[in-house]
Amino acid sequence: MSAEAADREAATSSRPCTPPQTSWFEFVLEEALLEQHLQKPSPDPPPVQLIVQFLEQASKPSVNEQNQVQPPPDNKRNRILKLLALKVAAHLKWDLDVLEKSLSVPVLNMLLNELLCISKVPPGTKHVDVDLSSLPPTTAMAILLYNRWAIRTIVQSSFPVKQVKPGPPQLNVMNHIQQEKELTENILKVLKEQAADSILVLEGALKLNKDLYVHTIRTLDLLAMEPGMVNGETESSTAGLKISAEEIQCQVCYDLGAIYFQQGSTNAAVHEKAKEKFFKTKELIAKNGSSSLHFTIDEARLAGYCQACEVLTSSSDDASQQATPYSKIHSCMKSGKYQDLVKIFLEDNLTLSLPEQFRQSVLRELFQKAQQGNEALDEVCFKVCVCNTVCDVLQGRIIDIQFCQLFLKPSKEKIDFLLEVCSGSINLESASEELKRRMAAFLKNLCLGMEDLQFVFMISSHELFIKLLKDDERKLLIDQMRKRSPRINLCTKPVTSFYDIPASASVNIGQLEHQLILSVDPWRIRQILIELHGMTSERQFWTISNKWEVPNVYGSVILGIKDSLTRDLVYILMAKGLHCCAIKDFVHAKQLFAACLELVTEFSPKLRQVMLNEMLLLDIYTHEAGAGASGERPPSDLISRVRGYLEMRVPDIPLRQVIAEECVAFLLNWCENEYLTMQVPLPLVQTNPYVKLGQLLAATCKELPGPKESRRTAKDLWEVVVQICSVSNQHKRGNDGRVSLIKHRESTLGIMYRSELLSFIKKLREPLVLTTILSLFVKLHNVREDIVNDIAAEHISIWPSSIPNLQSVDFEAVAITVKELVSYALTINANNHFWLIIQADIYFATNQYSAALHYYLQAGAVCSDFFNKMVPPDVYTDQVIKRMIKCCSLLNCHTQVAILCQFLREVDYKTAFKALQEQNSHDAMDSYYEYIWDVTILEYLTYLHHKRGETDKRQIAIKAIGQTELNASNPEEVLQLAAQRRKKKFLQAMAKLYF
Repeated sequence: MSAEAADREAATSSRPCTPPQTSWFEFVLEEALLEQHLQKPSPDPPPVQLIVQFLEQASKPSVNEQNQVQPPPDNKRNRILKLLALKVAAHLKWDLDVLEKSLSVPVLNMLLNELLCISKVPPGTKHVDVDLSSLPPTTAMAILLYNRWAIRTIVQSSFPVKQVKPGPPQLNVMNHIQQEKELTENILKVLKEQAADSILVLEGALKLNKDLYVHTIRTLDLLAMEPGMVNGETESSTAGLKISAEEIQCQVCYDLGAIYFQQGSTNAAVHEKAKEKFFKTKELIAKNGSSSLHFTIDEARLAGYCQACEVLTSSSDDASQQATPYSKIHSCMKSGKYQDLVKIFLEDNLTLSLPEQFRQSVLRELFQKAQQGNEALDEVCFKVCVCNTVCDVLQGRIIDIQFCQLFLKPSKEKIDFLLEVCSGSINLESASEELKRRMAAFLKNLCLGMEDLQFVFMISSHELFIKLLKDDERKLLIDQMRKRSPRINLCTKPVTSFYDIPASASVNIGQLEHQLILSVDPWRIRQILIELHGMTSERQFWTISNKWEVPNVYGSVILGIKDSLTRDLVYILMAKGLHCCAIKDFVHAKQLFAACLELVTEFSPKLRQVMLNEMLLLDIYTHEAGAGASGERPPSDLISRVRGYLEMRVPDIPLRQVIAEECVAFLLNWCENEYLTMQVPLPLVQTNPYVKLGQLLAATCKELPGPKESRRTAKDLWEVVVQICSVSNQHKRGNDGRVSLIKHRESTLGIMYRSELLSFIKKLREPLVLTTILSLFVKLHNVREDIVNDIAAEHISIWPSSIPNLQSVDFEAVAITVKELVSYALTINANNHFWLIIQADIYFATNQYSAALHYYLQAGAVCSDFFNKMVPPDVYTDQVIKRMIKCCSLLNCHTQVAILCQFLREVDYKTAFKALQEQNSHDAMDSYYEYIWDVTILEYLTYLHHKRGETDKRQIAIKAIGQTELNASNPEEVLQLAAQRRKKKFLQAMAKLYF
């Protein structure tokens, strides 16, 4: 291969520099002892560490008379040491499993390179270019061994390695470990670059179909003899240890399968190749037997590979009858057919073929997907968890905590499914007594752990429960239930079902209350309340659930209803309707509100108007979540109702502030600026802060295209917002007599609190309105005199430039508000380049330079088709470019600084030259020279590299200058085109770097 010599050089050059210390007499003695050691029948332990000793001795650099370090000399001593290492490996029959467990990657790399050299493989030859069939058998086998080791090492490096806890730090040991780690990384890099060649070599080896030979101690001795004494024996086909063609194919197929399987993580089609190789390996082992192989194969690992390949390459076609449970589950997870997944788990509860760990891993993956926002998977997670739990019960394992958590709040549906799984997981006719006992104990403990007797009755009356528990066990369970709930009248005679127990009134009330909590059908709610009030007149049923809440402004009116049944019904219908509205179940919310409206119309005009207001808010929510989200304008009827609400003057009607807030936001979002500006009644503006704010915003947006002197409303809006962001100051005298200043963050001087203003703005979606209010806050942020990094924004010039009382403004809160508003605005439109520039300026002002560059580049990309068009000059202003330059400079990307200096209207040569003088640049340096179009900068680069003696970089700069399109004699259009092309390529490269 092309890099073997380089690897060998790297392996030797990085060794500690110490002079040779072994005398010739000791060396000869070592050889004699090795020969004696290897002649033993089975040396224990294997002499693998001798390889390390011999190769380390042979690779030690030498020191000449001038104390200069020299590479290890190619003398007789070192050659024989390397030969001794090869003999140890030959004694071990070149078993890579043994060698890889005991030798590090650098040592094994050195050993196999020596094998290539002694097998007469030229060091500069690429193995892929060699015809294996024309080579001597031992030479071909050496090439196969090297390339098999190469891909095995690549595969092994991809596995996670458990870090060994380090002992006490020792400097020389740490240095040696670090050197070996760096050397291993370098070798791995070379092996990965040549992986494709190694795969081709091994694929070619599968076509040989002939026996090969590997070097033994005897053939190595013959090779070490003088050339005239060998008589060509090592070149014959019978020299060395014979490896049959089947054994070679078996091992090569296994190794190729492993590398294909590893590559399949990025290319699913490669798994087919892996499957083919592994199944071929399996066939060869079945044919020849694993005991005949000189190179052992882990059959358990091979079986795992085959099973994984079957899953990963199986068809998603449900009609496939040959698919294993693993492949079926994989197909269901991939295609999202989760109900089929539950069926597979339910069926496996009878056969119990899936391992516990696999079941748990599937459940963990489902939980992860559910936590990422896929709410539809909650039910699937529950069902798979139940299947796993019943499987654990039948096999005598402990019940998982997840099952206990899921059954903290049981429901009828959950109990029904649990009983279905239990029935389907045990065949009572053929099941052993042990299985029946486990299932009975599980169901009995489940009953004892439940508080709701309705669910206990469901379990205890099930056919499976009755068959599994004997009469005396059921009696005992009844006694335990009586002790726990003495108010329940349980009979003592043997019963066949808990449904035979006569339920008292309290049981019926509990069941009806439970149904009342769960139901969202208004007529069913009415029927249940009538039944409950018929049983008792002492209870207030609107209090049975602490989840039922209505706003305080409504509560006093509803609870003032004299008839208890009507009071309960109105309260519960409204509470459930508001809850459905909050969870965006608008269909049920509308049904509940409509029923409530019909009810209160008969006796309370005040509550009727309340329900009409709530139904208006519901209609706004419904439109915004439905047709409005796709840009469809609301019907004129809805707009009229919104206006009617704002103009309503009915006395003593309890009003929720959120409805007015949503109505004003609704009008702003649908550009009803004319109405807000001209037609809103004045008393409404004076009494409702949201209407006043909406009017000022609408008027300011209308006047934006007009002359500057007509922007009176902009000043009014500015004053309102400044007052909201102002803090009230108070003086307090301390214990020491000094007067201290206390600032109250939430001022009551404005028309609303800052948090209320922020909440209102986050209901707006109209880009012009958002841009207007955002530019106001940006201007307010910039007004402070001590701020250095101003933020740019669109329409910023319409706002006043100063504030009379600067100390009264809470600038810290203003800065937080700007950040929140920009983040919200970008959720509405992530491609608004002006908003992206504001976000970038904020990161720049807070010294987050990498993030700032990300948003500066994104702003340019979205308005230029990823820089394929010219970025508009009002986006990449000189200020933006200078900030990008500063970001690159502080990130030590000095070549990028020099290139960006060209983007300015006047090229900043001083900054560019200073940046190019920096030698600790963290960017790609000379690879960026092709993006420079300013000849002056390129000439300076040429001079700088010449001065530093950097010949290669100087040549790159000269080549860049030599481009004909940069010739100063070219027409201006050609020069502009050359600059534009380089700008495009540079900005695209920067975007790929920072996105």
